[in-house]
Amino acid sequence: MKTTHFGITATALSGLVIFLAPATAFLQDDDHREKGHHDNGAEREMPTEGVAVLVPTKGNEVFGTLTLQQQDDHVLVRGKVHGLKPGKHGFHIHQFGDLRDPEGKSAGGHYNPHGTKHGAPDDHERHPGDLGNIEANSEGVAEVNKKAKGLKLHFVLGRSFVVHAGMDDLKSQPSGDAGPRVAVGVIGFAEVKK
Repeated sequence: MKTTHFGITATALSGLVIFLAPATAFLQDDDHREKGHHDNGAEREMPTEGVAVLVPTKGNEVFGTLTLQQQDDHVLVRGKVHGLKPGKHGFHIHQFGDLRDPEGKSAGGHYNPHGTKHGAPDDHERHPGDLGNIEANSEGVAEVNKKAKGLKLHFVLGRSFVVHAGMDDLKSQPSGDAGPRVAVGVIGFAEVKK
């Protein structure tokens, strides 16, 4: 008898939840709009701009800001990285936006959805996350201006940039032998200024 009663109660409650859920969502959506948030409609435009704030890994002082802009056949990456040793440093998009590990290892390997070999940015076969090197001047600042060819911004949102201690040799497998990670930053949506 208790089992039958429980089943009826659960059915009645689930019907109540189903009935109330759309009404609650409607009220929350109106409240959301009133507070200056964008409409949560089903139609979405593809993202055109992204941003990553680079933070140092444990024991390092490297930091910076990068912007990403979707172009026709590539993503344009621009910005500055500070606190580097003068010279070239491996610069890649990594698989995850997970920055919990103090050394940046939780960001995973290079973004490589097709299982290709590591290479230079202009190589036919390379990871989509292979952006080569950035070069720091005598003051430890690297100006970044790179075209990530064949990349779509919406595929890398939520992933991360990683700056390495050493130069990417553009050939060693699986990741260019660029050494430890000195800075990491999650790629997120950027506010599009109109």
